[in-house]
Amino acid sequence: MYGYAVGFEGLIKYINDILPSNEVIGQAFRQNVKMYPEICIRELVANALLHQDFSQTGNSVMIEIYNNRIEITNPGEPLINTDRFLDNPPRSRNEALASFMRRINICEERGSGIDKVVSTTESYQLPAPSFETKDGYTIVILYAHKELKDMYKDEKIRACYLHCCLKYIQKDYMTNTTLRERFGIDTKNSSLASKIINLAIEDGKIAIYDESVGAKARAYIPIWAK
Repeated sequence: MYGYAVGFEGLIKYINDILPSNEVIGQAFRQNVKMYPEICIRELVANALLHQDFSQTGNSVMIEIYNNRIEITNPGEPLINTDRFLDNPPRSRNEALASFMRRINICEERGSGIDKVVSTTESYQLPAPSFETKDGYTIVILYAHKELKDMYKDEKIRACYLHCCLKYIQKDYMTNTTLRERFGIDTKNSSLASKIINLAIEDGKIAIYDESVGAKARAYIPIWAK
């Protein structure tokens, strides 16, 4: 049985070794690429270990790998709303453990882990991760690649909302252009991005930053920033 300091790197390596791979064909070679970026695995596993509720007995952090997703569950509900993981300052349930994990470079203790996960999934054009609470547990789910045409309504809204949050904390704004880039939508299909934006507005996740400008020039902010 290893402790966090000794066992963390081995745990991450073990998870990466058993993750499914996709074969990518380049100009000259074929290569196998892991379904999920390693940085996402590292940050989410570290967060689960760090924020688990040690007062609960008979359970621990659980990592489940499926064909189309990976679920990381830790005991204890988060101290902040799951919709505000990107912008709220970090609140640690286990301050001594957080300080220790920072000193051994497992975490930064400044709340940037989820930002990295959302940013990286966007770079890889993966579906947006989901953050859920259920019966005293926190569940984070990373999803395997899925074409936009195959995504459900809630998946599109979640991706749009998290993209909007990410732009906002970077002191920027989401636009039709940035959302097209996030989903890999061609310029001539800008109306598709507009439909997703409207879905997120109707769902109460985002808002128009300045309604006095034309539709093409509009910027958007998370609903909590309005």
